Amino acid sequence: MQPIPVQANQDTHSKVIGYLLWIFGFLGAHRFYYGRPVTGTIWFCTFGLLFIGWIIDLVLIPSMDREADLRFHAGPLDYNVAWILLTFLGAFGVHRMYQGKWITGLLYLMTFGLLGVGVLYDFWTLNTQLSVRNARPV
Repeated sequence: MQPIPVQANQDTHSKVIGYLLWIFGFLGAHRFYYGRPVTGTIWFCTFGLLFIGWIIDLVLIPSMDREADLRFHAGPLDYNVAWILLTFLGAFGVHRMYQGKWITGLLYLMTFGLLGVGVLYDFWTLNTQLSVRNARPV
């Protein structure tokens, strides 16, 4: 019986980007980035649990980063680039164009991210979208 090869731990997410998004963390940006959409939505609706959870997350970011590195597949699409594009230009669909999803990217551009609903959907699913794309053979 042959041993199953273990893939080396690849750094898919960055602590620097996590802390940058933490600045906007009272809106949940860093929690979405690290693959925690439920708590990201709670932070969004409660301003980071009235800023208390937001401050606690300052200490929790390194552990969230380690967990995200284990959960998601590294590959040709960079999570950090995609998340910066989504966070700051999401309504214009640039993050979708980066993934090669030109039609929906142009649709987002013409509809301001489908009036924000599409951007919220992508906050919930971007890590999975990238992980699936990165797991495909090149």
